[in-house]
Amino acid sequence: MKIGIVCYPTFGGSGVVATELGIELSKKGYEVHFITYSQPVRLDALSSNLHYHEVNVPDYPLFKYEPYELALSSKLFDVISKHKIDVLHVHYAIPHAYAAYMAKKILNENGNNIPIITTLHGTDITLVGNHPFYKPAVTFSINKSDIVTCVSKSLMEDTREFFGITKEIKVIPNFIDIDKYDKKHNLCERNMIADGDEKIIVHVSNFRPLKRIKDVLEIFKKINEKINSKLIMVGDGPDKKKAKEFLRKHNLKNKVIFLGKTNQVDEILCSSDLFLLPSEKESFGLAALEAMALKVPVISSNAGGLKDLNINGNSGYTSDVGDIDSMAQNAIKILTDNSLEKKYRSQAFENAKKYDIKKVIPLYEKIYDEALNII
Repeated sequence: MKIGIVCYPTFGGSGVVATELGIELSKKGYEVHFITYSQPVRLDALSSNLHYHEVNVPDYPLFKYEPYELALSSKLFDVISKHKIDVLHVHYAIPHAYAAYMAKKILNENGNNIPIITTLHGTDITLVGNHPFYKPAVTFSINKSDIVTCVSKSLMEDTREFFGITKEIKVIPNFIDIDKYDKKHNLCERNMIADGDEKIIVHVSNFRPLKRIKDVLEIFKKINEKINSKLIMVGDGPDKKKAKEFLRKHNLKNKVIFLGKTNQVDEILCSSDLFLLPSEKESFGLAALEAMALKVPVISSNAGGLKDLNINGNSGYTSDVGDIDSMAQNAIKILTDNSLEKKYRSQAFENAKKYDIKKVIPLYEKIYDEALNII
């Protein structure tokens, strides 16, 4: 089977999941073609089964904004026709599902009918897609997809509520390669980032308002008042400036390190004691899953898919959004009890195993077979 995958090629969860999915499918013998504007960050090497096609957007003075949807639709038509792609799998509703539908209509005019699978990941539905300006196009794109999947039950419910979708939406969770993480457990070099008895706390995100960066810092401030600790902030985004202002105001600059976007996230998590994710919205929580796979307890909100992923009192603790005191108290509880921390580390890893890529890939294979039977 030849599978086309459209995704954002960035560090975001949807792009990471789409790339890992394609890589694993190629290992199983499928021919996978990525179609996007730059090579996905986790796509390290191409092969006879793994291909990348760049979407170029011509620079015309006539356009105030580059017409990426038009360029993507045209590129999809070209790649699907030339390589005889059997199934097109698009990740993120905007603009990928919309562009895929236009490509499908063009292909139909040329006697080619290809099924479209759309996977919804989160902010394409709960934030961007729910804006009145985009809502009709997103609703149309979802309804015109042959099969729709999403990464959590919470996101499925949000999609139905926001858009009034009656079409079946299948839940297939995000995943990780548990073997890859298991091999790293004994390779952690804690001394590289910790001084003496210092506890290491990590947050990974795109620093958008929904991630509640100020809450991360408030929680850490309370922890640091009780425990010698350091906060590692991985990522970048619009709230970074406000975060640094908070640190200056509270004299915490020497206790917090901003690492920006890095490919060393696993190494950082592997050496940490606790992961913080107090998000306002979180359709799944892939960063938390990656932490759990490296035996790191999680303190999070109970928003969206987090309440199903981070099991309260098992892999860590969940609290209501904005309940900084509760999150800080739970963090201190884990960090001051070695036996409890050890227990939660083990349980976090056991919970992460439920989301192993080997358990999830067959669900997508079944979806592809189903899609082929539609046309």
